[in-house]
Amino acid sequence: MLVNQIAVFLENRSGRICDFSRVLKEAGVNIQAMSIADTTEYGILRAITDDNQKALAALKANGFNTAATDLIGFQVDDKPGEMYHVLKILEDAGINIGYLYSFARTAKKSAVILIKVDDNDAAVKILSDHGIDLVGEGIL
Repeated sequence: MLVNQIAVFLENRSGRICDFSRVLKEAGVNIQAMSIADTTEYGILRAITDDNQKALAALKANGFNTAATDLIGFQVDDKPGEMYHVLKILEDAGINIGYLYSFARTAKKSAVILIKVDDNDAAVKILSDHGIDLVGEGIL
C-alpha cells in the first residue's frame, strides 16, 4: 500500500518550521508524522497529514516550495528485530531504500515504517509475497 507524503524545502533559518506549522494550523490540516533532514543552508521537511492536497495548496499559497511522493508503509510488532526482518527481505531482493521514518503506536503495540524506494510496485509485490502487513492512507 502507498502513503502520500509531502516534502517542503525550507531555508535553514529561525522560524521556518513554525511558519510551516502555522500555515497548516490555519488551513485546518493535522500533521500525523514528520521528519526533517537539514544541511547548513536548507532542510527537507517530510510530513504525512490528514489532508495532503489541502496542505499542499495552503503551503504553495504561502510561498513554500513543495512536492508530493508516494511511500510504502508497513506495520510490524513493536519489538526488537521486526524492522530488520522486513528490511532484509528488501535487501535480498535488491530493493534500495532511499530513506525511511517510523513511529510506534503504543496502544496497538506496533510500529509503522514508511520507506522511499526506487520501484514501489516491485517492493509492494515482494512485501506482499512475504506476508508483510502493508498499510496505506489513514495509517494513524
